[in-house]
Amino acid sequence: MSRRVGIVLVSHSAAVATAVAELARGLTGGGDTAPIVPAGGTPDGGLGTSADLIIEAAKAADQGAGVALLVDLGSAVLTVKALLAEEDELPPNARLIDAPFVEGAVAALVTATAGADLAAVTAAAEEAYTYRKA
Repeated sequence: MSRRVGIVLVSHSAAVATAVAELARGLTGGGDTAPIVPAGGTPDGGLGTSADLIIEAAKAADQGAGVALLVDLGSAVLTVKALLAEEDELPPNARLIDAPFVEGAVAALVTATAGADLAAVTAAAEEAYTYRKA
């Protein structure tokens, strides 16, 4: 299989990040999906964000085609922006995606699993803002 875009889910809660990753894998049909790695909570299991956990997850998700980072809110955004500004902490072509956390994760994983590039994965995740529920 060729290299695919990796996805990192950054949440204040390890349980939320893990559950969204499992949901996205399930809705993608399971099997051989693009890498999707949760980075939730703090190293001691508390609520919050951890630069170290994000870096570790990004490295695990990286297959050389880029890494899409989806975040839940607040300090998760700030932590990822700080890591991107450092330019040497995250893999090359790591990108913060402005997308809804759950819907964006599903759209990103489906698109990445199909072999799309980082620009297409980003566009698919961002398009999730337009999904109507009523």
